[in-house]
Amino acid sequence: MDQPKAVLFDAYGTLFDVYSVGLLAEQLFPGKGEPLAVLWRDKQIEYTRLVTTCNDGAHYRPFWDLTRAGLRYACKRLGVQLTPAAEEKLMNQYRHLSAFPEDREVLSALKKRGVVTGILSNGDPDMLGVAVRSAGLDGLLDHVLSVDGVRKYKTHPDAYALGTKATGFDARQILFVSCNAWDALGATWWGYRTLWVNRWQLPFEELGTQPTRTGSTLRDVLAFF
Repeated sequence: MDQPKAVLFDAYGTLFDVYSVGLLAEQLFPGKGEPLAVLWRDKQIEYTRLVTTCNDGAHYRPFWDLTRAGLRYACKRLGVQLTPAAEEKLMNQYRHLSAFPEDREVLSALKKRGVVTGILSNGDPDMLGVAVRSAGLDGLLDHVLSVDGVRKYKTHPDAYALGTKATGFDARQILFVSCNAWDALGATWWGYRTLWVNRWQLPFEELGTQPTRTGSTLRDVLAFF
């Protein structure tokens, strides 16, 4: 199979560590930092599915709003008191999530090869802009694509279609990279070549389809070239 002409990365969980907020959460709520980070993320994704599938997206809200709603739910579920000050600290930390250490190395290597690079994310444009700048990745991405333009979250086909529309390439000419198994599966079903970056050594989804390849870090992208 020919080498991909473009590589599109999921942002949250793939380029940016969504669980890094657990460090601040632990300072604010001792003993609850890790479970809060996990539940916050799970609820955030659950809300994206809820607002996309219910009434054909009539209840769409930007990812930033769903992220805040997920935080509030997680704190209530864990029985911790979320003050306005603590909420703003955690939300600000989410704007500046830690980047994974190999991000720049991999993106730079792809740019040197002349490969089109981009993000295809549930995040809204403002969130993504801050995250990319905070991680020092500006200049290494040709496209930063947000589902906000179609008001439907992944795994809706309209969300994945943003990649082919932006790059002008067919789906099979594009490699889609995600650390989220559900996202890698959705992208595979849609027609992309896919790399699931299994950072946490988890099983893949049991729905009869596998990603094109599985790796353990973003460096495994380079094996396609």
